[in-house]
Order: sequence, then structure tokens, then C-alpha cells
Amino acid sequence: MVHKIQQAATREAFRTLNRFVVPAVERGLANPLPIGTGAVVVETTGRVSGQPRRVPLLAARVGDRLLVSTVRPDSQWFANLEADPDASVRLFGEDRPATARLRRGPLNVAVLTTR
Repeated sequence: MVHKIQQAATREAFRTLNRFVVPAVERGLANPLPIGTGAVVVETTGRVSGQPRRVPLLAARVGDRLLVSTVRPDSQWFANLEADPDASVRLFGEDRPATARLRRGPLNVAVLTTR
């Protein structure tokens, strides 16, 4: 019971934070240069709802590839990419289609290749 309450509190805290972070990152604030690290917004398709889901993530970028990861086993964005690896990444005010390759482990890693 305590674990479920903690999960719900964590989800709500991230939702509240994302209301402020997403608009700034979508405009290009803190986006990574072609080689570097920074924040991006990744859009996935909800595996249950089929609706678009946008989440800000820290990424390491090398050219057209971005590496994003999470240690949380219940990250919804990661599960959405497992169900459908097609996504988009918002960089410097522009949505770029991307495809994800995923690896689960102690550190769940997604490599997004933009097109």
C-alpha cells in the first residue's frame, strides 16, 4: 500500500514539474547541440490510449542519435517505446521523427535515431 502511494506521489510530482519544463524545452531551451548533452521532449504513442504522450528527458546527442535512459522500471515513456518504437524528438522548436532501439537492465536505455 505504501509503495502504491509513493508511486502515485512521484507521478504527480513529475506531472507538475513537466507543466513548466516541457514548454521551455520545446522552444529549444537546454537542447543538446549535435554533440553534447541537454534536454529534449520525446513524444511517444500511449500503448493503452493510443494518444500522444510528451515527456522531457535528458539526452546525450551525437549527430542524429540521442541516448536517453531511466533507472525507474515503471517509466511509462519507456514502456510506450517498447510497444511502438516510432517516436518524435523536439529539438530547437522542430519535431523530428525518430525510431528507438531499447535495452532493459539496471539502466533502461533508449537510443533514438532521428530521420
